[in-house]
Amino acid sequence: MSPAPGPLWFDDAVVGDVYVTPARTITEADLVAFSGLSGDYNPLHTDAELMRESEFGERIAHGALILSIVTGLRSRLGIFDQTVIAFAGIREWRFLAPVLIGDTIHVRNETIETRASKKPDRGVLVQRVEVLNQRDEVVQGGEMVAILRRRGER
Repeated sequence: MSPAPGPLWFDDAVVGDVYVTPARTITEADLVAFSGLSGDYNPLHTDAELMRESEFGERIAHGALILSIVTGLRSRLGIFDQTVIAFAGIREWRFLAPVLIGDTIHVRNETIETRASKKPDRGVLVQRVEVLNQRDEVVQGGEMVAILRRRGER
């Protein structure tokens, strides 16, 4: 595992480098706030009584909420400070297991591809991203693509 080096410039990105975020516990307040923000009041996330009888046994977090939290956890690494130009996409994101209130997640990011851009001041970074719960089970994952500055370019 690679330590978070501070800002990661495209020139310094190495295939195989792994960055692991701090952890974060998912709370009921997160579900309530995200329901209000997104307008997604699906009973999966908001009806404790109904969900008690479901296959999950309780309410589950919105998949999009966890994906949003992933972006925040990744930013806490500091690798994109000053160097990211744009978040360019998500490839094949999968929701593999439910995240429950009280679960604690963290994110494993592995650099799987780097390639030069048509513009000389930047490059493309692709990372395999896995969201793991407190039991180290992968609950979501896919690939995230970012455009990074080259060293010395602003």
